[in-house]
Amino acid sequence: MLKMGLTSFEDAIKEQLKERKNAHFMLVDGMSKLLTEKVNNFQSLDFQVSGLKWRLLIQPAVGVKDYLSVAVWIIDEKCTGPNWEVKFNFKIGLLPQTGPEYFYVSVGCHNEKQPAQGVVKFITHTQLKERFLVNDKAVFYAEISEEVIPNFPVIGIPRTMGTAERFKLIEVARNNSRFTWKITKFSSFNGEEHSSYEFTVGPRRWKLVMYPRGTGDGKGNSLSLYLNASNYVTNNGPKGRTFAVYKLRVLDQLHRNHFEIDCQDWFLYDPVHPRLCSWGRTKFLPLEELHKASRGFLVNDQIYIGVEFLIVSTTEYL
Repeated sequence: MLKMGLTSFEDAIKEQLKERKNAHFMLVDGMSKLLTEKVNNFQSLDFQVSGLKWRLLIQPAVGVKDYLSVAVWIIDEKCTGPNWEVKFNFKIGLLPQTGPEYFYVSVGCHNEKQPAQGVVKFITHTQLKERFLVNDKAVFYAEISEEVIPNFPVIGIPRTMGTAERFKLIEVARNNSRFTWKITKFSSFNGEEHSSYEFTVGPRRWKLVMYPRGTGDGKGNSLSLYLNASNYVTNNGPKGRTFAVYKLRVLDQLHRNHFEIDCQDWFLYDPVHPRLCSWGRTKFLPLEELHKASRGFLVNDQIYIGVEFLIVSTTEYL
């Protein structure tokens, strides 16, 4: 039995790491943002059990109001192609403020058609608030059985203790939330990729990337626009994915009726393949609209492209 008045969530987690060596705990700071659907999902850091890579996924239950769905997701690069399969038992749960833990135990069988498995109606918002939320924080966990049976060869290193992380959602201060890229002589830009200089928001450095004549299915008909996450500001902590809620926009210079798209995405960290660390739209703004004088997007061959961050995540090991 855990009593959060006497101990913190962090202490409660650390007490269990030695005993539950195949468990991964995720302390979420900012649960209200998921409950109010400002954020569409939480994902843990990748964790290794039995030579395979796993992830914990928390999101609003699809088609069911006021419930959370929790699942174990296998995301290992060895699990590719049409014929792979991994059989295992797993437990997903919550650490409470007081009283016994809240959990489900299930038999798992992951394959190409079902890489994630869990409980759709895991817990109601009311139950969560009454027993598991402390200062907008809650602790979820996934525990994988000792016996994991893949239908392909795997060399696993036994874990000596569990792992844990703190995932925090930060509302970006208004004075640091916006970046605007002023582009002059826009007509002189060719159809290839062009990038802004880097700027810092939260734990990462970012830049805007645009294709003035489009790319992919937007080539020749749209302005393509992307947000790219590059390096971390510091070398402390894990260099995993960063979650961001943001708006991409092209500014209307005449009427301030800006064109913008709301986005929520997880940004990888991959210095070898930086293009994998971008999200955006190939058909962001039709070229016909961009060049329409009455819209005010392109004035005197000058355009302003921007991004506004609303929420970013930080992650650290516990």
